[in-house]
Amino acid sequence: MEDRTDHVNEKSFLFTDTLRPCHTRRAGGSMSTDRKDAPDLEGVTGLTDLVQYQAGAIVSRTLIKKPAGTVTAFAFDAGEGLSEHTAPFDALALVVEGESEISISGRAHRVAAGHLLKLPAGQPHALKALTRFKMLLVMVKS
Repeated sequence: MEDRTDHVNEKSFLFTDTLRPCHTRRAGGSMSTDRKDAPDLEGVTGLTDLVQYQAGAIVSRTLIKKPAGTVTAFAFDAGEGLSEHTAPFDALALVVEGESEISISGRAHRVAAGHLLKLPAGQPHALKALTRFKMLLVMVKS
């Protein structure tokens, strides 16, 4: 029997072009900047330290942005999510912490820390954080 997701909270997020600061989109639509210094990507960095949670928000931090693709760290507060959308490129969601439901073409996938899920190009996908949830999103453009 196939699990299906009927809805995901409609939230927006902002990809950043720099390592600092982190940006968030709150449920009310206001934008805030995380004033805490995020670690630079030199030497060894803990995955859970790349981006910090904020209550009622989705926080993103672009770690690498190149013509061939991007790597972005996300932190979702519990219950936050991204509405269904498509992307023109394949992506990999690498779960760092917590649990989430990621739907691809209407089929729900429950993911947890240590899991990897491919988001195929052109297929609609959505996300809902079941708990506080962190992931790395690797988008490959070429």
